[in-house]
Amino acid sequence: MKRLLLLSFALALTLCSYAQNDYKKPSSLGIHFSLYDFNTATRIRNTSLADVIRQKQFSKINDMDAAFGISYWRGLTNNIDFASTLSAGYTRYPIPDRTRFFNEQFLVDLTATANIKLLSDKYFLVPYITAGVGASSYQGYFAAFAPVGLGLQFRLASDVFVMLNTQYRLPITENAEYHFFNSVGIVKSFPKARVIPPAAVAIPVVLDRDGDGVFDGDDKCPDVPGVVALMGCPDRDGDGITDADDKCPDVAGLAKYQGCPIPDTDGDGINDEMDKCPTVKGFARYQGCPIPDTDGDGVNDEEDKCPTRVGPASNQGCPEIAKEVIEKIQFAAKNVFFATGSFKLLPKSFKSLDGVVSLMKSDETLMIDIDGHTDAQGSDESNQVLSDNRAGAVKNYLVGKGVAETRLKSAGYGESKPVADNTTAAGRAKNRRTEMTVRNF
Repeated sequence: MKRLLLLSFALALTLCSYAQNDYKKPSSLGIHFSLYDFNTATRIRNTSLADVIRQKQFSKINDMDAAFGISYWRGLTNNIDFASTLSAGYTRYPIPDRTRFFNEQFLVDLTATANIKLLSDKYFLVPYITAGVGASSYQGYFAAFAPVGLGLQFRLASDVFVMLNTQYRLPITENAEYHFFNSVGIVKSFPKARVIPPAAVAIPVVLDRDGDGVFDGDDKCPDVPGVVALMGCPDRDGDGITDADDKCPDVAGLAKYQGCPIPDTDGDGINDEMDKCPTVKGFARYQGCPIPDTDGDGVNDEEDKCPTRVGPASNQGCPEIAKEVIEKIQFAAKNVFFATGSFKLLPKSFKSLDGVVSLMKSDETLMIDIDGHTDAQGSDESNQVLSDNRAGAVKNYLVGKGVAETRLKSAGYGESKPVADNTTAAGRAKNRRTEMTVRNF
């Protein structure tokens, strides 16, 4: 078999030497349907090609494994084409000296072949001989082989061919196995378009005195270099308005402002088209307007703690709390009593705290900070906890009477803020206190 193929290959080379120079295939792409046939190759090796032909032991198509491929073709001469084909499919590849896979597995192979044609591509039917090298990958096994075979090329159009090909693949490496590879495909050539040189045209001489690329016949400013878009007139600031019509020729602007930039009448850095208060200086965050004063009390909203309630700047824009209210709450704070060493409120505190509740309900804007203090008796830690709890107890009482918790804030300071001498009983009594500070912001 090998000798027959080599003889055919030599004969093809001899014939090609006498071929006429009439066509060389340009770059082409093809798609192919193929069939792997390992069984026929095995029978030929076990007996002979003559026995296989005589006994008609060639494999049926149903016994072969299908594959698909793509190819690249290019004519090296009029009678020799180079082809590279990438094929892939599922099969049971009988790798020599290894157990054959029970199920079909993925096989991919790549070949590079020379296809020696007995006729040039101008004929409808062209037989050819193919030979080359190839490599395959199958479940981690790599193999090299040499494909040799025969083919027929049918020319359907000047750049479309149908290819029929059968190859006998000879192993080169130990992982390769003899097999037949049969394929049919269609190949499309992509010849270069013929370029027809343009006819020579006489170009008339046209004057351009200022050399700006605009001929004098079309140049509105023929003696001054300008820009093509403005018919040859200059535009120093590049705003698309000729210098003759531009009231600000050195600063880019807009046509509706006669070539000048958008004005900023109030000089606040925000141009009039973006400024909602174009005659009054303002800020970008207020779209060019001054900081608003919603309640009109003379304190702007950014500094006004009560932007919707009128109040003096001395109270950060909030209404002043009546002196009488402040005094009542301070008086109530002095009349809050707890059980000794405890944060349990004594009943005699309730009347004072109920008065605070009444004030809070009569004016929903009032808020109170409740501070708890102790004397220096005991440890710092225990005094801190006690002061926290006592301030919290007052807060809880007020909440329990219907005052919103969000209007109250409690904190304990332990013995850290004495108002009298802790070495005397009288001083310690003053330091054990609850303070309530009323505010409305």
